[in-house]
Amino acid sequence: MSSATSGSPHHRSSRIRHLLATALAAGALLVTTACSGTTGGQKDGATAFELTDATPAAAGTVDSFTWSIFAEPTTIDYAYSFDYPPNQILANVCESLLRWNPDLTTSPNLASSYINPTPTTWVYQIRPGVRFHDGTPLTADDVVASLRRNLDPETASVWANTFRNVKSVDRTGPMEVTVTLARPDSTFNKYLAASPGTVESAATLAKSGKNYGNPQTGVNCTGPFSFGSWTSGQSLTLKRFDDYWNPALKAKSGQVKFVFLADATTRVNAFQSGEVDGGWMVPPNAYSQLRDTQAGTLYFGRNTTVADEVVGNLKGPLGDARVRRALLMAIDREGIVKAGAGGVGEVADSLITENLWNEGPVASRDAILKELPTYPYDPAKAKALAAEAGVNGQKVVIATSPLDSQTTIITQAVAQAATAIGLKPQIDSVSAEKYTTLFTDPAAREGIDLFLTFWYTSITDPLDMYGSLQTGAFANYGNWSDPAFDQAVDKAIASHDPVEHMAANAEAQRIAMRELPWLPLYTQPVSVFLGKRITGVKPSIAYLYHPWAAEIGAKG
Repeated sequence: MSSATSGSPHHRSSRIRHLLATALAAGALLVTTACSGTTGGQKDGATAFELTDATPAAAGTVDSFTWSIFAEPTTIDYAYSFDYPPNQILANVCESLLRWNPDLTTSPNLASSYINPTPTTWVYQIRPGVRFHDGTPLTADDVVASLRRNLDPETASVWANTFRNVKSVDRTGPMEVTVTLARPDSTFNKYLAASPGTVESAATLAKSGKNYGNPQTGVNCTGPFSFGSWTSGQSLTLKRFDDYWNPALKAKSGQVKFVFLADATTRVNAFQSGEVDGGWMVPPNAYSQLRDTQAGTLYFGRNTTVADEVVGNLKGPLGDARVRRALLMAIDREGIVKAGAGGVGEVADSLITENLWNEGPVASRDAILKELPTYPYDPAKAKALAAEAGVNGQKVVIATSPLDSQTTIITQAVAQAATAIGLKPQIDSVSAEKYTTLFTDPAAREGIDLFLTFWYTSITDPLDMYGSLQTGAFANYGNWSDPAFDQAVDKAIASHDPVEHMAANAEAQRIAMRELPWLPLYTQPVSVFLGKRITGVKPSIAYLYHPWAAEIGAKG
């Protein structure tokens, strides 16, 4: 999430749940050579793999299908949903004013249209003829109540930071809602295609109160599926909503059953046996196995996630940008991709993925990518640069947690690189619970120089990452500060013109990649397995907000 100012602790602690979930979902990984791919090679020696925009369209409907999910949600209340498990469920039940599409574009949804008549005003026309799952019609009052929840301190929404510049949310017509901002914010409208734009029945919110979104109450939204039942510790079932307003996304399955399978091996075995029809976030060690199985097909799709080492202490030897550059050059990132990511991925050239620039002019995007400083693997050059900066056996503490082998592989590679440039690494392995506090409690980061994160964006805008590194931002874990960077981010936030917005983002990126407050390691595509009975899904990180399950039906 972008953050021009400090985000709420609730907002950021939820971010951590999904950061750790990325690692937890990976399962036990094998330290082997990369498995073979299916198409042309990728850069930096990564295994060949193919990105699929869309799997074959469904030939017909199915009565039901079963989907694996690696953890049970604590709630499906949209105000607290910022993690893989709840969001991939809610994406099919609740809808937002706008829609984030699998190709990472944004389009109208429950808002049939919108305008930005002044830099601080957004006006939304609410789509007529839409009904909630209980049969009641969608009104402007429902939109106002739903958005205002994120402004209410008592709600403590994990998305509160998205609304940091919002002064008011008001009904200004029978089917019109106006949002007034305290200052221009070019990202606000974009976030309304994700959970911040979710619309729930005002009556349901009032009736359910603090029980909203729990296993007994569920939710009452407008999506292609409605909440069915939730058996704690086992499964959650959705039912097709026959009165859904959008014919293009009417569910092709009568029911979806999400089964909670925490163990990675259990999930893969369930794919193989046909007990489960599919699932996101396939364990990388199973890529080769699932590419060859007769039980279904493994697909890869668009992602916006980058694995990074966060520099949490700028008072030690890593306070010198030359040492940070040297460390990045000494990390065998290709080796990490091969050993830790199943060979499927690419060395990261930035803290964001290239597809976040897709909304701007192509020529400008290409120029931005070419002008970035690069840090190719060169231990000898890295050691010389570190020596120039005065490195001579200083200790650096690398925090880690026994989440999975992927995390272990990355930590070992970073420690090896630190040794190679003359530092003395100390690996501090802590419990998953204590590791989480590194992201929420500054005191927990005392004495920690480096720790790992997996960071994805929820909108197609570099600001979702770079805004988090501004001075004072909650996610600026090392308290890095650069006035020129802050100025570039502020300019990007205030700029609605695509060219100006891109130029300001590009300046922020140049500074971040020169100064390296975080060290980018690699990117991975989204992975999804579809059993032989089903097809139709569009593999993309947008599955967290797009109704992907509605498109799944019978294989021809």
